[in-house]
Amino acid sequence: MRILVAGGTGHSGSHIIPELVSAGHEVIGLARSDASAAALEALGATPRRGDILDLDGLKEVAADADGVIHVAHRQDLLPTGGMDAVAAAEIPIVQAYGEALAGTGKALVVAGSIGSPGQLGRPSTERDPALHVKDEHRGTLRVRNDVETAVIDLAQRGVRSSVVRIANIAHGTTDVAGFLPMLIALAKERGFAGYPGDGSNLWTAVHIRDVAPLFRLALEKGDAGRYWHAVEDEGTPFRKIAEAIGNRLGVPAVSIPLDELVLPGHFGFLANIVTQSYPASNLITRETLGWTPMMPGLVTDLDKGHYLREVHV
Repeated sequence: MRILVAGGTGHSGSHIIPELVSAGHEVIGLARSDASAAALEALGATPRRGDILDLDGLKEVAADADGVIHVAHRQDLLPTGGMDAVAAAEIPIVQAYGEALAGTGKALVVAGSIGSPGQLGRPSTERDPALHVKDEHRGTLRVRNDVETAVIDLAQRGVRSSVVRIANIAHGTTDVAGFLPMLIALAKERGFAGYPGDGSNLWTAVHIRDVAPLFRLALEKGDAGRYWHAVEDEGTPFRKIAEAIGNRLGVPAVSIPLDELVLPGHFGFLANIVTQSYPASNLITRETLGWTPMMPGLVTDLDKGHYLREVHV
């Protein structure tokens, strides 16, 4: 198939493209610059000069493809509008894909968030929809969910649309801006690796090289209107993550009392996120698509040291 990948040079896309190419697909990648075009060619894709900001151009190239994988984000909006603005900017992009692919039965696979079902008191499953409830204190999740819902709704318009919910931490050698590098940077700055309360809240993780085949499988045989879970297990206690970071840095893991997290402190803008628990099952994804995580787990990957090359322990 001829597949359009938006965000092909990023953390996820740079692994998804080689996965698609090795499976025999022809890949077209959007390139905003000569450097991006060269990077896409090195990955095995054919660059197409364009930008997700150009919705007409995006519709044209999407209509010419047999399927679309979207893992691009408007990171330029982050400094001024935060993650709310980044997520909200995706909605017109999703709508553009819908116009291009409506009635074709072609696949559209979009990256989502494992936190979108919310705090259920149990591991979320692929059957749990994104929350529709407005929460003033967690606006990012609400906007992110609007994007996911818009993708799923395209199934009613004849698009084989689905969402791959990616774990909180998608680790690997290309992870330079995710939650894990942020937590490591905080631990370096503070001299200890913090965790909230007793640290029993669960965070999910997945190796980015396991994410790539899941996107391919969802594209090739995933049903319309489905969620898929890119998690390696149901979750790791946050304290264990902090301890692994601390061990690599040679600093202690320290509990931050929950009542202190409401104030500016160790976690900064991450305070409302690190206190949450995000357990999630991948059983339906495994059984339906035949996906099996094969790469090293989070703690093992941390022990390899590529996140902390400059640190001598």
